[in-house]
Amino acid sequence: MYSSPQIKPGELAMREVTSRRQLLALAAASAGIGLAGSGRAVRAQGADAITVNTFPGVTNLPIFVAEQKGILAKYRLAINLTFTPNSRAQRDGLEKSEYQIIQTAADNSIAMVELDNAGAAIVAGGDNGFNHIIVQPEINQLADVRGKTVVVDAPNTAFALLLYKALKVSGLGKDDYKVNPVGATGFRLAAMTDNKSNVAGIMNVPFNFRASAAGLKDLGTAYAAIGPYQSDSVVVMRDWAAAHRDTVVRYIKAVVEGRRWILDSANRAEATALIVDRLKLPPDIAAQVYSAVTDPAQGFAKDAKLDMAGLANVLKLRAELEGQWGGNPSPLDKYVDLSYYNEAMASL
Repeated sequence: MYSSPQIKPGELAMREVTSRRQLLALAAASAGIGLAGSGRAVRAQGADAITVNTFPGVTNLPIFVAEQKGILAKYRLAINLTFTPNSRAQRDGLEKSEYQIIQTAADNSIAMVELDNAGAAIVAGGDNGFNHIIVQPEINQLADVRGKTVVVDAPNTAFALLLYKALKVSGLGKDDYKVNPVGATGFRLAAMTDNKSNVAGIMNVPFNFRASAAGLKDLGTAYAAIGPYQSDSVVVMRDWAAAHRDTVVRYIKAVVEGRRWILDSANRAEATALIVDRLKLPPDIAAQVYSAVTDPAQGFAKDAKLDMAGLANVLKLRAELEGQWGGNPSPLDKYVDLSYYNEAMASL
């Protein structure tokens, strides 16, 4: 179900194993993103230990802040932060209880519900993904991708669908290009810099800045064809969350407070230094990252509020491109449980 017609049988599974083994080396070395903070856990007396799985990148800044500023300890949380090589591994890990919380694109949670029949739920939002369309220098418009290869994470979720939609608007159908599913954004950047036959991909902050520095071309944000889009979301398994309600509520409080600290302009210098330290970025790119995440229109969502219009567009995109629900998306509450978020915000 998750393989691509361009990959030989068994090759995708082997690629996932390879991605797991190479995650630390390739994501850091090839993409220029350090994984400082991975595997760290803040210890506080009586703290609840949970494993949170994410993709490397700016999604983790509120967690880094919550750790550094003592917010995790305040809420009696010890977070083991781990990174995934791709969305398939992340979804499987949550369902198997390898981690208790994932921060991921909302569409990945929807895929768990619809494709895996898993009891996942979105309990808070985060941002629109900061996604840009990155191409090789010779690509002047997306129509130039015809007959060539694009790179994605998994071939039928989240940012892959964003790219397919942009290509569709440019007049290209799914038969007009090849799809190479290589994994998380760092791997997509590496694939495009190492092999010029991979001509286009979706990349988010800060990878888009690294891509431009490496000589790739940024065609701008990926949202012109769809409008509001819900990406980063806090996702849990419903059964686990119901049994650990207070832990989920405290986690949401911690990331909201971390987010508030980042968005306070008085903390700009310290926040930029934190980005340099934790994401291992040069100061100039770290400054660009801070500007992106604090942008009033396109930056971090205030208090990690879920964008319901953006979530509706995620479902519309899946209905249009994957043909799910007969083209008529299910109600949003099938995928969302905001009772945890509302409880957290009531006491913040």
